[in-house]
Amino acid sequence: MPAADEQQLISRAREGSREAFRVLVERHMKHAYNVAFGFVGNHEDAADVAQEAFVRAHKALPSFREESGFGTWIHRIVMNLAMSRAKRNRSRAEREVHASHPAAQGAAGEPATDQGEEVRGHIERALHELPTLQRAVVILRHMDGLSTKQVSLILQCSEGTVKTHLFRGLRKMREKLEFLQEDLA
Repeated sequence: MPAADEQQLISRAREGSREAFRVLVERHMKHAYNVAFGFVGNHEDAADVAQEAFVRAHKALPSFREESGFGTWIHRIVMNLAMSRAKRNRSRAEREVHASHPAAQGAAGEPATDQGEEVRGHIERALHELPTLQRAVVILRHMDGLSTKQVSLILQCSEGTVKTHLFRGLRKMREKLEFLQEDLA
């Protein structure tokens, strides 16, 4: 989308045009949802995070400095909300596991009906076990296909930091998923 078109929509939205903000939401909602889903891992939470991000963006629109594009800005808002939600969900899940320890063991041992589904589940678990910044970088680079520079803008860190977290995150995932290669061999 041309930057001038986006700037015009932002200006109109700042002046109170609901239609202009609706267009911005439509243009960026799918990407916002996908980013949120990559962190929270379920559709309901991802939809909630994406919606909350746009609510916050709408409220903060007057203070948006346009140093980066609207997409980068909303992406950053989604990332922050999604990481917070994922952290809350992990804490809640850990409390539930500790509360019902024997019951929690049974569900994990059930066989998956589809081998691809099982592998995907292992990959998602390995991804969600990564530290937050490593997970963010892996999701943005490999799942969302963003460049190192784009990731550094979104996470507000240097490209070198992005590369370091990407390297470490992928190494940890490889280590956690090594058993899959052995099973397939």
